[in-house]
Amino acid sequence: MKSTEDVNRVMETYADMVQRICFVHLKNKHDTEDVFQNVYMKYLLYEGSFEGSEHEKAWFVRVTINACTDWMRYLSRRKWVSLEAFGEESVVLDEQSKEILEVVLKLPEKYRNVIYLFYYEEYSAVEIAKILGKKENTIYTWLSRAKEILREKLGGEWS
Repeated sequence: MKSTEDVNRVMETYADMVQRICFVHLKNKHDTEDVFQNVYMKYLLYEGSFEGSEHEKAWFVRVTINACTDWMRYLSRRKWVSLEAFGEESVVLDEQSKEILEVVLKLPEKYRNVIYLFYYEEYSAVEIAKILGKKENTIYTWLSRAKEILREKLGGEWS
């Protein structure tokens, strides 16, 4: 089990990133909070060690994406929806950012992941390939296709 100092350090370092990844996948504040807690519980119980800060960050990205996927599977098997799910809270953004976010959230998962990691977390395509366990050329293809979709939906340049 990790020490309190380790948990506090990773919370300060990765909490915003984990929340953003969760929100991009789940599009719901309450589900984001649940998965966020699950990710940090997994870290707390993780007995392995990391080669460095980049390895640790990549671990958090991968575990968060997997936790979101697991959560979505769980929700798809649920036979009821709570009333709170209908009253989702909206994030305060300017109109342009809100429009971009809405289009990004509608992208297929593989495109949404690479756009997020490339533009928001500033990973290179090579690093994204390692994180997602895909070939480098696949990541370049997904980035290209995602940018084309964004260009069509938003108009203008997306580079």
